[in-house]
Amino acid sequence: MFERHFGRWVRSDLFGGRGAVSVGDLLGKTAAPPFSAVLACELAPGGSVGVHHQQEAHEVVIGVSGTGRASVNGAPSELVSGSVVYLEHGATLALENLSADEPLVYLIVKAKG
Repeated sequence: MFERHFGRWVRSDLFGGRGAVSVGDLLGKTAAPPFSAVLACELAPGGSVGVHHQQEAHEVVIGVSGTGRASVNGAPSELVSGSVVYLEHGATLALENLSADEPLVYLIVKAKG
């Protein structure tokens, strides 16, 4: 399910996860090769984003606030403020907000090449 709120997309149960994740595209239509997207994301308390493949680009996930876990190819890593998780093109990613009270805020930077 996709809903648009104030220039951001709200997605429910993304890739078979649970809860809502709000996504805003910080680049918009600005060309910034090799970067194809910079996404500001907020995952609801207790929410998750299910396992999915990185089909178009390499990604870096950067923790901004909250307490979460990023699993790359099934290997879990802590996702907190200042954490950086790298995914090669073709890798799988799943995200989980470990807090029942606070959102997990993170950036996703996608680059082709």
